[in-house]
Amino acid sequence: MDMKVNDISISVATVNGSGSQTANLILHRSFFNMGLPVSGKNLFPSNIAGLPSWFLLRITEQGYNAPGAQTDLAVLMNPDTWDKDLAALTPGGVAIANSSLKKAVTRDDISVYEIPCTSLAKDINSKLAKMLANVVYVGAVAELLSIPQEALEAAIRHQFKGKEKAIGTNLEAVEAGRSALRDLGKTDPYILESRPPLEGQLIIEGNEAGALGSVFGGASFLAWYPITPSTSLAEAMSGYLADLRHEPDTGKATYAVVQAEDELAAAGMVLGAGWAGARALTATSGPGIALMGEFIGLGYYAEIPGVFWDVQRVGPSTGLPTRTQQGDILMTHTLGHGDTCHPVLIPGSAAECFEFGWRSFDVAERFQAPVFVLSDIDLGMNPWVTEAFEYPDSDMDRGKVLTRDDLDRLGDWGRYRDVDGDGIGYRTLPGTDHPIAAYFTRGSGHNEDANYTEDATTYDRVMARLARKLDGARTELPQPIMQGKTDARVGVIACGSVDASMPETLDLLDDAGLDVSYLRIRSLPLSPEVVKFVSEREIVVVVEQNRDGQLHELIRGDLPDELTHRTTSYAYSDGFPLAANRIAKAVLEAANRTRAEA
Repeated sequence: MDMKVNDISISVATVNGSGSQTANLILHRSFFNMGLPVSGKNLFPSNIAGLPSWFLLRITEQGYNAPGAQTDLAVLMNPDTWDKDLAALTPGGVAIANSSLKKAVTRDDISVYEIPCTSLAKDINSKLAKMLANVVYVGAVAELLSIPQEALEAAIRHQFKGKEKAIGTNLEAVEAGRSALRDLGKTDPYILESRPPLEGQLIIEGNEAGALGSVFGGASFLAWYPITPSTSLAEAMSGYLADLRHEPDTGKATYAVVQAEDELAAAGMVLGAGWAGARALTATSGPGIALMGEFIGLGYYAEIPGVFWDVQRVGPSTGLPTRTQQGDILMTHTLGHGDTCHPVLIPGSAAECFEFGWRSFDVAERFQAPVFVLSDIDLGMNPWVTEAFEYPDSDMDRGKVLTRDDLDRLGDWGRYRDVDGDGIGYRTLPGTDHPIAAYFTRGSGHNEDANYTEDATTYDRVMARLARKLDGARTELPQPIMQGKTDARVGVIACGSVDASMPETLDLLDDAGLDVSYLRIRSLPLSPEVVKFVSEREIVVVVEQNRDGQLHELIRGDLPDELTHRTTSYAYSDGFPLAANRIAKAVLEAANRTRAEA
């Protein structure tokens, strides 16, 4: 039997609310402890308990993070999805089946290990059998794939953090699963081999990384209202602030966290805190962003800094609240009635969630505007193996803030005057002790000195300055990153968590004999590099997880007319992360069409 080493896609099918996530995270960390790059995707329903959930694990030497094109190992713990999960297995694959459920395994082209997970768990602790049954399958998987016991035990100790009784019980359940699998004997070709430790790397969710980055960026105020999938960002930030943000001498808290009555109130609090000089943020998802529209428009027109995390989920309306999508690109960039447009930062990894967590405040204060950080549930709520973060080593960029000495020197100033020609005015912070420091912050018509006016010419002039300010951000925001064959005639543009699928996509295209340049967009408004990238290629495929091709629409809007025909959209969304083979197929088809037309 030819062994398949360190290349396996695993699907664990369980029931929401059964405690399976703890078991799945133990498996995930065990692979990490073996020095293996591992991807984990938690697919869970939006109800509290009872509906099917899956956890997808993928181990490859290349460190691919996209879902696998096939399932090699299925752990069958849910009778309601049993037949579907069994049918999804690739021929020659493996099933670990909970025989306590008394369901038949009807395929003869796979290896089957029937383990009475629930019965074995009851023998250990009948009251905890529902949860321990999951740990029994962890033991069976560990025995099947040759996971070292020390890697597994370290993962259990990490998960339960010093709760020795729980650790002992779970180790007992692991051994029950190992023993049961051992008694059956191995008949499949899959095996894992340890590699050198992943030095300097860690496991973290994007939401937690964003929260930590925000704290390191000087955030001192958080207002939020719970909504999946952003709640864990706010909860993590609350914890970090409680641990890290106190006066050294008195221990007095130097931060504030407010759970607002709704998203609209949270947005108002963020702008109030931003106006007062605090670095303030909120975290929400698409429905919450929609409710914040009026305040976002106020922030744009009155020019108040604030950070708004949008951890995207599937819409419209309530949609599929625990599935992933990139459906808020246009909404966040242009939110607000009238002519509005906002800076948007789009992280593509947990490391960038951390980076953009602190960098977003610099952008907000430099450009005196609401700034969006556009993540999604895949990036935000799944465990990611990432390089250690690069902590900010420069001073915070507070932008154009006038001090008392500045005001003495100037003798006169106007809040919305464009002194430097970049569209950005100077501001003072409340409490600045100077006779001319005060001004009115207005969401109604105003002139350069913040005085009320409905003069048409003045309004046009102010709005033109706001557009000029945002246009200047194109080269100041995080710039696109190019990968692949830089001189290829075929290009791919994507953003955000789609980037996790691109290394494998590029390898598949290379195997197919197609050279491809890949440009990852990291901010809006678009950098001039995007137009340059399109101009140097025959065809560019814009890949995104939505139905309408929102990023493609923005790109076409920036292109001169003679270049628009060089782009095509591959926009697809079913709530699941895009698989690399799907993207590669779309790119190949676009390249072949272009060749045929030529």
